Amino acid sequence: MAGSGLLDSADLVVVGAGIVGLAHAVDAVRRGLSVAVVERDERAVGASVRNFGHGCFTAQDGPALRYAMAARSAWLRLAREAGLWLREGGTVVVARAEDEYAVLEEFRHARDGQVELLDAAAVAGRVPVGPGAVGGAWLPMDVRVDPRQAVHAIAAWLARRGVRFHWATAAHTVEPGLVVTGRGRIRAGRVVVAVGHDVDRHFPELAERAGLRRCALHMLRVRDPHGRTVDPAVLTGFSLLRYDGFAGCPTLTAVRKRMEADHPELVEAGLNLMFTQRPDGDLTVGDTHAYATTLDPFNAEILDRYVLAETARLLGAERLEVRERWRGVYASAAEPYLVAAPVPDARVVAVTSGIGMTTALGLAPEVLDDLLG
Repeated sequence: MAGSGLLDSADLVVVGAGIVGLAHAVDAVRRGLSVAVVERDERAVGASVRNFGHGCFTAQDGPALRYAMAARSAWLRLAREAGLWLREGGTVVVARAEDEYAVLEEFRHARDGQVELLDAAAVAGRVPVGPGAVGGAWLPMDVRVDPRQAVHAIAAWLARRGVRFHWATAAHTVEPGLVVTGRGRIRAGRVVVAVGHDVDRHFPELAERAGLRRCALHMLRVRDPHGRTVDPAVLTGFSLLRYDGFAGCPTLTAVRKRMEADHPELVEAGLNLMFTQRPDGDLTVGDTHAYATTLDPFNAEILDRYVLAETARLLGAERLEVRERWRGVYASAAEPYLVAAPVPDARVVAVTSGIGMTTALGLAPEVLDDLLG
């Protein structure tokens, strides 16, 4: 039974302490609003801590590109204010076939000044890759954060600025001006519900209309076989199929057809072969993609094998030492963002394209402009 007493009161109540919820709390604090955050777990443990920590700004398109560029400035500011570990190393996209390099040439023309083409020697000088690279591209505006530290540092920074966090507190219902939790009621001027893939737990009909599903990712942490600093994030030809910024490149069709012919099992698994280096030197590698409203609870070992085999080939390593394995889960839908008003003075907000870390800090101000306006 939900608590009946008054637990708190705030100008803005945010349900969910992942990066999307915290992004709204950050912007609300900068506007001078009082904020309360309700989180069902003792700390954020969902998609916001299970990702690459990659601010993949340049490879976005449409509204996501606008949000991403605004988010970049917000990340840099938060890094100074909240003590975030952040690196402005950009991204290196490794081309291991001529058609992949052709896509990068087209992308450079589309994003004049944001992309620098690299020859094979320049790629090898920046990132540890094995033989086979024909060239690549450097996207200098991208950044890396440590996802295991970033959201917790943001939450601590918000708490120092007066935001009240109600951890291990489940939100049961959202009504106009009120959030009812298992510990009591919170009076709210406005409400943002940012619960990621669990929108259907609170507003099932809204989730059904949006076609919301869950996307499961196989990801791993491995020891760096080369023992060198890798400042940029590293993408590959498989990544070209995953990011909307490359979708307008005419040569991408040839890349897709070749990969579907040469590696049908990897395309079927939704492989986005990429890695980032953690502060301790280990590499976060991945990832595969599987979609369902209710995910199968069993992890298929073959998916980890795909990731490890392809990462080893990319790095030119005989084998990789696995430190950790995990499943990431995020919300997915046909549209990249879900922003809806199921009740007055409230918004449900979900990034339904796997780019919450990249764009949430740019999305939130526009949502609050509308909600508060």
